[in-house]
Amino acid sequence: MRRRPGIAGLQTAAATRDQYRLVGENVAKIRTDLMKEQLETFRTQLEEFARKHKNDIRKNPTFRSQFHEMCAKVGVDPLASNKGFWAELLGIGDFYYELGVQIVNICLETRPQNGGLIDLQELRNLLCQRHKATRESVSEDDCLRAISKLKVLGSGFEVISVGKKKLVRSVPTELNKDHNAILEMAQTNGYVTVEEIERKLSWSSGRAVDVLMSLLEEGLAMIDDGHRDGKRRYWFPCVSPISATSGSDQKN
Repeated sequence: MRRRPGIAGLQTAAATRDQYRLVGENVAKIRTDLMKEQLETFRTQLEEFARKHKNDIRKNPTFRSQFHEMCAKVGVDPLASNKGFWAELLGIGDFYYELGVQIVNICLETRPQNGGLIDLQELRNLLCQRHKATRESVSEDDCLRAISKLKVLGSGFEVISVGKKKLVRSVPTELNKDHNAILEMAQTNGYVTVEEIERKLSWSSGRAVDVLMSLLEEGLAMIDDGHRDGKRRYWFPCVSPISATSGSDQKN
């Protein structure tokens, strides 16, 4: 018959477990302290790096993007506030604030043409035109960071992906799968026809017309009847440059 452990044995086992637990806690604390020390060292080095390369960070969008990635790894957000060390050293808080204001203005100015949905690349091109005088380059990453800060205001600005394109939405329009399918198709030529939708998506004529009417009502599409083949084209400025539709006879 196997002998059961006595009270002394149980007490010894419990004491051993406590010792292992204490050792584990000490090791975890040492590791945590070491990580904190390493992060603090990296933050200090990051500050020195920022002082040394602040002109490159301000003027070079690629360098600026890489700097943001470095900051994210140590939990530093240079855009968290317009005040404080990073804002005073680099002034990039002001840069993104001003960029955000310009993005809002461009979205409002182009809304009559695109219904509040603009291609991110076109938005960037329009921003670069406004920055020619200051010779400051604006990257796609800069646009995305500025738009992310606009979200805090509850202004409805966000970036959505449709097919291969990123679109900036400045109105609370809800797009469903049918809407996205047509917008993705329109990326090829900037427009679609009912016949093309029927052929490529295997939709009925009624379904195609219903979705197109919905997009027209939202201001995202424009009608073009000025073609010899008699086929009505539905243009989508949000996935093609506005200039591409300027030569056509369009009707709302």
